[in-house]
Amino acid sequence: MQLNNRSKCIASIFICQLAGFLGALYTQPAIPGWYAALSKPAFTPPDRIFAPVWTGLYFLMGVALFLIWKNPVVSVAARRAKALFMVQLALNVVWSGVFFGLRWPLGGLAVIWVLWTLILAMVIVFYRLSKPAGLLLVPYLAWVGFAAVLNYFIWILNR
Repeated sequence: MQLNNRSKCIASIFICQLAGFLGALYTQPAIPGWYAALSKPAFTPPDRIFAPVWTGLYFLMGVALFLIWKNPVVSVAARRAKALFMVQLALNVVWSGVFFGLRWPLGGLAVIWVLWTLILAMVIVFYRLSKPAGLLLVPYLAWVGFAAVLNYFIWILNR
């Protein structure tokens, strides 16, 4: 079945928002009890900031994926880029499961380090295929970098 660009765009954004929804299944139950009780660094954003930031980032990620997917010429590089995207997206959900679901900041730190590295690789690969697609992923890279620092300090303050 051949999808038109509108369908590809909708599917790309939906896939990313679905990952956010799956991550929230682990996150939401942990916020009022476990996460609220943790010692956190002074630079921790208010809880109300996270959902809108992630929703926006998942939207940007979806648009970036679409920009790679819409190209009618399917190259090996584009297939690898899409595969890398899916692996990092799955790892994004895994981080929520480890940090919030298992309530394990050290495990989360290990996962987010790998995730950030994959995102960096993805930014480079996407940028080579489509400059706008690569640039759309830079805020995601920055936010996950910030989340990694936050994860580190939460681990340090609560071990």
